[in-house]
Amino acid sequence: MGLFLLRVAAATTAFHFSGSALSLGQSSTAVIEGALALLLCAGLWTPIVGSMFAGVAVWVIFSRTGDPWALILLATVGVALAMLGPGAWSIDALLFGRRRMLL
Repeated sequence: MGLFLLRVAAATTAFHFSGSALSLGQSSTAVIEGALALLLCAGLWTPIVGSMFAGVAVWVIFSRTGDPWALILLATVGVALAMLGPGAWSIDALLFGRRRMLL
């Protein structure tokens, strides 16, 4: 449940930033952020999407002016989701099964 909430919070934040990118006239970045947010929220290809999510957030940090701290947090959450995986409530878990790490 915790990973699901983390994915939804990151996707909601990404939708917020993609909406602000649309208002600034940067439609290509907004479309990419919106598509990644949808995939992340659903939990589809989470390690790949989390990495791309972090990359786009870092790109936006250096391409826009303003306060970068929310985007730095978003990039960190993207990296964390890429390393943690999708969780039990995701499309990845339905398609590929839940993997448990044994130490």
